[in-house]
Amino acid sequence: MRRSLATALSALCALPLLVAAPLAAQEHVHTPGMTHPTAASLPTQGGQAAFAALAEIAAMLQADPNTDWSKVNLERLRLHLVDMDLVTLRSRVVATPITGGAQFVVRGTGETIAAIKRMTAAHVTMLTNGGGPRVVRTELPTGVRLIVTAANASDAAAVAKLRGLGFIGLMVSGDHHPAHHMALARGEAMADHGH
Repeated sequence: MRRSLATALSALCALPLLVAAPLAAQEHVHTPGMTHPTAASLPTQGGQAAFAALAEIAAMLQADPNTDWSKVNLERLRLHLVDMDLVTLRSRVVATPITGGAQFVVRGTGETIAAIKRMTAAHVTMLTNGGGPRVVRTELPTGVRLIVTAANASDAAAVAKLRGLGFIGLMVSGDHHPAHHMALARGEAMADHGH
């Protein structure tokens, strides 16, 4: 009995040491005169994709002497990145092949529902204006239904590509994302997604 008690007390005494190191790392404070590793030894990523994207755009805006700071709104871009995260990681997609393409029913819960509706509304317009597939979008109480068909429904390769890309492949297609993100950060009205 005494040996069990001694072992338990020993473990309890060691617990603060196990907790102290991670807590100390979390409480890292930048102070004047503090030195950091040289740039050559630093990682290139910010540790979190949205944080890194915001940091990159903030640096670009600061480096541009023509930036109109009275219009800049990085919070608007941050909210858009939250929507991107919710749609990418928190939505549920049911894909069904149809003649000439596929139907995607995209659903979510809570704030994901509004994110799905905002993201798909804007992206469907960009897809169709860019000469992409035909998309019919219908809002549902918990998300959207997208009926996506190839421009030429008898083109088997185009239909297979639509089905292979799936919902998320269509959402990430196109090279407009960086320009759109910069426009959001600069406060340009045409870039709005409802934020």
